[in-house]
Amino acid sequence: MNNLPKNYDPKEFEDRIYQYWMEKDYFKAQANPEKDPYCIVLPPPNITGQLHLGHALDHTLQDVLIRFKRMQGFETLWQPGTDHASIATEVKVVEKIKAEEGLTKQELGREEFLKRAWQWRDEYGRVIVEQMKRLGNSCDWSRERFTMDQGCSDAVTEVFIQLYEKGLIYRGNRIINWCPECKTSLSDAEVEHEDKEGHFWHIKYPIKDSDEFLEIATTRPETMLGDTAIAVNPEDDRYKHLIGKTAILPLVNRELPIIADDYVDPEFGTGAVKITPAHDPNDFEIGLRHDLPQIVVMKEDATINAKGGKYEGMGRYEARKQIVKDLEDLGLLVHVKERSHSVGQCYRCDTVVEPMTSDQWFVKMGPLAAPAIEAVKNSKIKFIPQRFDKIYLHWLENIKDWCISRQLWWGHRIPAYYCEDCGEMMVSKEVPTSCKKCEGSSIKQDEDVLDTWFSSALWPFSTLGWPEKTKELEYFYPTDVLVTGYDIIFFWVVRMAFSGIEFMKEVPFKHVFVHGLVRDAQGRKMSKSLGNGVDPLEIIDQYGADALRYTLVTGNSPGNDIRFHMERLEASRNFANKLWNATRFVLMNLDEEEISLQQVEDHLNIADQWIMSRLNEVTREVTENMEKFELGLALQKTYDFIWSEYCDWYIELAKNRLYGDEANKKKAAQYTLTYVLESILKLLHPFMPFITEEIWQSIPNFKDSVIVAPWPKYKEEAKNYQAEEKMNLIMEAIKNIRNLRAEMNVVPSRKAKLMVWTSKEEVKTVIQEGEQYFVALAGISEIQFVSNKEEVPSDAVSTVVQGGELFLPLEDLIDVAKEIERLQKEKTKLEGEIKRVKGKLSNEGFTKKAPAHLIEEERQKGAKYEEMLHTVLERIETLSKKK
Repeated sequence: MNNLPKNYDPKEFEDRIYQYWMEKDYFKAQANPEKDPYCIVLPPPNITGQLHLGHALDHTLQDVLIRFKRMQGFETLWQPGTDHASIATEVKVVEKIKAEEGLTKQELGREEFLKRAWQWRDEYGRVIVEQMKRLGNSCDWSRERFTMDQGCSDAVTEVFIQLYEKGLIYRGNRIINWCPECKTSLSDAEVEHEDKEGHFWHIKYPIKDSDEFLEIATTRPETMLGDTAIAVNPEDDRYKHLIGKTAILPLVNRELPIIADDYVDPEFGTGAVKITPAHDPNDFEIGLRHDLPQIVVMKEDATINAKGGKYEGMGRYEARKQIVKDLEDLGLLVHVKERSHSVGQCYRCDTVVEPMTSDQWFVKMGPLAAPAIEAVKNSKIKFIPQRFDKIYLHWLENIKDWCISRQLWWGHRIPAYYCEDCGEMMVSKEVPTSCKKCEGSSIKQDEDVLDTWFSSALWPFSTLGWPEKTKELEYFYPTDVLVTGYDIIFFWVVRMAFSGIEFMKEVPFKHVFVHGLVRDAQGRKMSKSLGNGVDPLEIIDQYGADALRYTLVTGNSPGNDIRFHMERLEASRNFANKLWNATRFVLMNLDEEEISLQQVEDHLNIADQWIMSRLNEVTREVTENMEKFELGLALQKTYDFIWSEYCDWYIELAKNRLYGDEANKKKAAQYTLTYVLESILKLLHPFMPFITEEIWQSIPNFKDSVIVAPWPKYKEEAKNYQAEEKMNLIMEAIKNIRNLRAEMNVVPSRKAKLMVWTSKEEVKTVIQEGEQYFVALAGISEIQFVSNKEEVPSDAVSTVVQGGELFLPLEDLIDVAKEIERLQKEKTKLEGEIKRVKGKLSNEGFTKKAPAHLIEEERQKGAKYEEMLHTVLERIETLSKKK
């Protein structure tokens, strides 16, 4: 019987299988005291997003772990959800409104804009969820969350208020990263630094009432409009006499105090530094120490404001050019040096960020960072691979206060309220109806929203119901593993760690499984600008989700980038096709009745015992790899076993019994084929869930679904060293004989006698035991054992195996007369080639005009043909003696 179609076509069953799983509620999880919990929270993709290969890798690795643990008997929850992604979504909505209505968000107003944003989320925000399902994600979709749903919003408000009341959230005027394009502040983690070629402009700053001047080097001349001091190192002998004096700011003529500060490195630049507290983070700290004024000289779009004098209204780079020209005209530009330096860019739009002071909300990080550092140092959180804990620790040990306010409308609005009568600020869950200070009723909420990562930081516990004490929170928290790319360790992992410890008093996850990036075949990062991106949905349409998943996991090792080669998808599909065809063969050779081990135990032969023992060992290795997050290795071992040992060897070894007349032997082969097939479907299921489910349901008397089938277990007593050693010898001998026949171009139908010499009785016994396999798989007509090698014909070809030597008489392998005839033709052909090469090399027209490498190639061809001719002549001579 066989109900699998002839051809493997994933389009025919992948969607149907996914619907079957959904209808059966196999993905659903609940607090179950009778099982151990296992929980993964899905890193919530942005609602602006389309599934890309990075998602596909990240989600496949999570799904592999969830399916593995589900089969091991855990109560598994893969918690799904999406992120509101304030900046990215706001940009999309603004663009849509502009295109469709011709309005700006300001013209529309906040309330109407937010209506459009929610409409956008409802219309486009679920696209990526449906795409995840096509990949095979076995998330509990009944628990799907959104970072701005009511429950998550309640958690955000609760966290904000608790931190504020503890003095860990404050509002202050500090230096922040400003994106002139997105027109919002950014946290340090949202700024990507890149080395770029630039310049060092050396400028003269005159000393008041003297002929002296200080030479200052800067990479951003436009910021000099906001200078409020010049600093030198107090131990720098060159400038000690100037400390306490006044310099004149060129172009602006502002008087600048010359101050001493240990921060200044005498060895760097000229040793004298202009201090611009409002536009440089280090200068800001110096400004605080010396009580310097802060002069912001740019507007939110990075044009120069009124404090920039005649440069007002110019863009920052336009102003830079004009300032440099004006300095040159005044004779104050000393020189310009080329210099490569790190430039910060917005992680969303790549615009160069502008450091500037601003009134913003901040989280005080020192008290929160300390326990998060300790959690990794004492291994409560373990990174896989371990080396990534260095990134985590370095970030936390050097962390600055976190700027959490964003000048956007889409997001969690800050729960701070201001009395417009007296200026009193109130932070509360509910909107105050009156001012607690003056009892005025004119109350206005803070305009800003919170950084997207503020809500994402709560994801492992907000999604489980916190701040309510739900049974899910108690059962599934802390979660077991976070799967993430190394590029968001400091964005997200760090924030979840300190948030979980602060509010749950426990780490949010026990393991952080870090994977690399998916790069193109040349090792380049995939991007729109390079045009090297690959759409996972197109791959699924063409090759199936299983082939994509297989390709992403194969060769994948924790923490390392992978190169994506399209041709590997063909190989992945070929593997699925191989398994499909092998299954069809097995199913066609099964009977309706179910066979038990007890029925066939006494009839299992050496091949059955070998494959069972190998399956047992592979189960142990794969399970160990899975537990260590070595998913690529686990898949490779599963693949090798299925392709090489089960399909290429065992099925072939079993055929003679399937086609034979002995019922007991046939049943033993049928039982073994089915038992091993079911086991490998289980081992392969986490990686290739669709094909394994489709095949599973085609097996007679199949039980339930492979998704909940028990994971195979290693049994020490099932290890059969003797069977493995015997079969290794038989397979080695068969491979060697096949190689000999292939080298001699022997047609498969031609049978040959196998002559065996061995001094070991056990080798003789094994070869006798495997005689049927030599006949079926090595083209052997009979086996003859010889007591000494003199019994073997002198022209017999030979091969060595452990403990013996095998011989094949030449006359059995070839028709001597026909072979001589073939060799004579080969001789004529080679002589013709040699003559041609010699003629070419003796032709001066060729040797004088042709490139040296072509002449050398012809010489090498000639030598090769001479060698081949020598071999053919020797062979003809040997065979002629046999006639």
